[in-house]
Amino acid sequence: MSEPVGAKVSETGATPEPPQGLRTGLRRRHMTMIGIGGAIGAGLFVGSGSVIRTAGPAAVLSYAAAGLVVLCVLRALGEMVVARPVAGSMGEYARLAMGPFAGFTVGWLYWYLYVILVGAEAVAGAAILGAWIDLDQWVLSAGLLVIMTAVNLLSVKSFGEFEFWFASIKVV
Repeated sequence: MSEPVGAKVSETGATPEPPQGLRTGLRRRHMTMIGIGGAIGAGLFVGSGSVIRTAGPAAVLSYAAAGLVVLCVLRALGEMVVARPVAGSMGEYARLAMGPFAGFTVGWLYWYLYVILVGAEAVAGAAILGAWIDLDQWVLSAGLLVIMTAVNLLSVKSFGEFEFWFASIKVV
């Protein structure tokens, strides 16, 4: 019988002790909706309207082509995860495949992407909320950033629930 990664067998060898350190707090439904909600993004709602107005029906074809490329990249990443599961995200896979400089670069680019993305999502969310709430857009953006930061600092479980329900709203 195989033991979970990081589990220690007690001295009697009968009952494994829980692993020390990191614990899982997200369920499958959390992970699924975080992935779907992240793929949709608030910017899609704000940006796609102007693209469709400018390009017309060709916008749908360009979105489909870009979606096919993203699907291929994610399938390849999924194959790498199954073949060699490691902690460290895409930066670790870049390091394994192309060396330490590639891993370092991809890791920092991933961080930079999310630093920019958080601000862009807050601005897009404020643009959507501005139709219902009569406040300046910068106030709504700052409020969204404060709320998201507070939820992220509470616990992984609260983050998972929050993201699950707000991603569900985006999907609906």
